[in-house]
Amino acid sequence: MPAVRVQKHEAEKVKNLLKKLGLYDGKRRPKREENFVLLPVISSPKLMELGFEVIDVELPFRPERQIYKNLESVLAEKLTKEELAYLRRYDIIGDIAVVQIPKELEHRQRDIIEALLIVHPFVKVIAKRGVHEGKFRVRKYEIIWGEKRLTTVHKENGVKIKVDLSRVFFNPRMKGERYRLAQLVQDGERILLMFAGALPYALVIARFKNVEITAIELNEDAVKLGLENIELNKDKLRGKIEVIHGDVFEVVPKLGTFERVISPTPKGIDALSLALSKAEKWVHYYDFVHEDRFNEFKKRIEKECQKLGKQCEVRIKKIADYKPHVYKVCADVMLF
Repeated sequence: MPAVRVQKHEAEKVKNLLKKLGLYDGKRRPKREENFVLLPVISSPKLMELGFEVIDVELPFRPERQIYKNLESVLAEKLTKEELAYLRRYDIIGDIAVVQIPKELEHRQRDIIEALLIVHPFVKVIAKRGVHEGKFRVRKYEIIWGEKRLTTVHKENGVKIKVDLSRVFFNPRMKGERYRLAQLVQDGERILLMFAGALPYALVIARFKNVEITAIELNEDAVKLGLENIELNKDKLRGKIEVIHGDVFEVVPKLGTFERVISPTPKGIDALSLALSKAEKWVHYYDFVHEDRFNEFKKRIEKECQKLGKQCEVRIKKIADYKPHVYKVCADVMLF
C-alpha cells in the first residue's frame, strides 16, 4: 500500500499538507525508519506531481476504538478469571451484536448480555453464533435478546451494506482488508469479483475508485441485497458495479479478461486456476492455509501461472486467524 517517505524533521509539515489535500490515510499508522518517516497515503497521481517519493509498504492499521470500556473490563467484576478466559471475540454488524458463548459460560449469558449493552448501547439485537451450514456458508443464529430479526444495515469504509445474516455470509472483520484492496486499485481498472456476496468488496472499491466491476454471485438472496446496496450507496460510488447471478465456474469462463481479479474464495473451493486465467495484471486470491504450508501454497500459485504461460510474483499476506496454526490469507499475485 502506498506511503511517502520524508525526512523526519519535515514529517509533521508534510503530514498536515497531505491532510489538507485529502491524501493522508488516517486508517494506517506512520512508521519511523532511521532518519525518515513513512506516511500512509491514499493512492493518487497527485503525489508524484507534488514530487513526493512514493513507496509500496505494509503499514499497520489503527485499532478499532470502542465506545466505552471493552467487554472484558465490564465483566471483570462478575466473572472469575477462569470464566473470563473462555470469552471469545464478538462482532458488531450494524445494530446486531453477534457473540459466541461456549458451554463453560452458558450460565453467564445474562451477564454477557448486560455487559454488551453497556459497551454498545445502540445494539437492538444480540444473537448467539452457530455453525456454518449449506453451500452459501450461512451461519445459524439464535437471538438471545432484542428484536427478532437478523437484517441490518452495516456501515464501513464510507458505505452502507444491508445484510440478512440468516440468508447471506458477511464478515465484518474484513473491513481493513477491503480498504487495503481499494487503495491498491487504480482509477479506470476493469475488475472481476468472484463470490461477490452482498457486494461488500465491490462497494468499498467503487466508493474510492472510478472503476468497472463485474461481480458474480450464486446466492440469489445475496444478489438481491447487492442490488439494494448499489441503490443505497448510489450517491457515494465513483465506480460502476455490474452484478451477474450465476455460478462462478459457469459464468466466468464465458467472460473476457480483466486487469484485476479478486476472489474471496469460500473455504473448500478451488478457483485458483480460473482466477489466474482471467487476470491481465493482478490477482488477489483468498484461501485458508496452515502456517507450515505457506511456501507450498506460493509454489502452487507459481506452478499454475506457468501452466497458463504467465510469469508472476507472489506475496502471501495473513488476513485473519481461522483456527490454531491455520490462517485466512490473501495471495497478491502480480502477473507479467
